[in-house]
Parts: sequence; structure tokens; C-alpha cells
Amino acid sequence: MAEVLVFHHGHGLTDGVREFAERLRRAGHTVHVPDLYEGRVFDSLEEGIGYAGTAGFGTVVARGTAAAEKLPAELVYVGFSLGVLPAQKLAQTRPGAKGALLIEACVPVSEFGGAWPEDVPVQIHGLDADPFFVGEGDVDEARALVEAAVDAELFLYPGDRHLFTDESLPSYDEQAATQVTQRVLGFLGRIA
Repeated sequence: MAEVLVFHHGHGLTDGVREFAERLRRAGHTVHVPDLYEGRVFDSLEEGIGYAGTAGFGTVVARGTAAAEKLPAELVYVGFSLGVLPAQKLAQTRPGAKGALLIEACVPVSEFGGAWPEDVPVQIHGLDADPFFVGEGDVDEARALVEAAVDAELFLYPGDRHLFTDESLPSYDEQAATQVTQRVLGFLGRIA
């Protein structure tokens, strides 16, 4: 089974992120879920992103990197929205990465030093009309990554919400989230 490091989104470490991690554990994977907000959970995404901006996005990424340093190098990194920043950075730069699952965000590969590592498979998931994922250009970066990487897939689901995989938020989309979970488990099954 795979060892997985999951990074939460801008609301913080919500019950929905914890439940996602539990699903992976029930499938037999070892899952770590650090709290990048040091116990803070925000009711609105705007408040959470405001906190991340005040703390510094670099600080949030550094907290993710510090969490990874306590674990084996052979990890699959999962990031939800804001959590894609540390997940993608570690998948691209930390030797030993086994894979990456980027959910609802994707940043330019150049942000973390250039090419995607040939031996690191990646899946990217998002809604096809998400105002953040599509509206802010992340989907374009995801398409570029898929074109450049050896083993990369982009999955788009119908909908216009952000944070659609978190069942503790009003933006949850059960059908799309179920498909994401099935594909994530399939990905982890071939990595393990």
C-alpha cells in the first residue's frame, strides 16, 4: 500500500479533508494529514485565504515541507486547492516522490524549478467551470503539465463549484467527489 501525505485547502483541516484521508486509510494506505493552519479552520474560503496571505504563502508551503521531512521520502503527495502548493513542490523537488494528486489547483511547473520529474506520475482533478481552477488559469497549467509529463492525467467533471470534494462544505458535489475518490484509489493502487 502507498504512504500518502495530504495537504488541506484554504478553509483549513476540515472534517471533509479528514474524512477523505479516512477513506484512503480504509483502503489500506498509510495517510498523514498535517495541519498547515496550526488548528485554525475558517468558515469562509476568503477568511482562510486571508489567513494564509497574512501568515505568508511561503510559510504555509514551509509547514508542508517540514511535515514531509519527518516522513519517508517515498510518498504520494495530495493537495486540495491551496494544499496543491506544498504537494506540487514536494512532488517536483523531493527525491523519492512516488506520485502526486493535485485536486482543484495546479501551478506552473516552473514555479518549483522546471520540468516535472519523469518518474513521478500525477493526476489532476477539477470542475470544468470552477471559477478558481478554470477562471484563474490552473486548468491551463494542468493541461501543460499533462502534455509535458511522462505519466499525467487531467480529469474534468461538470460543475462550477470550488472545493467540491469536501463533504463538510456547502460546495460538495457527491457525484464528482465519488469519481475523484475512485480514481485516486486506482492511482494509489498502481503506485503501491
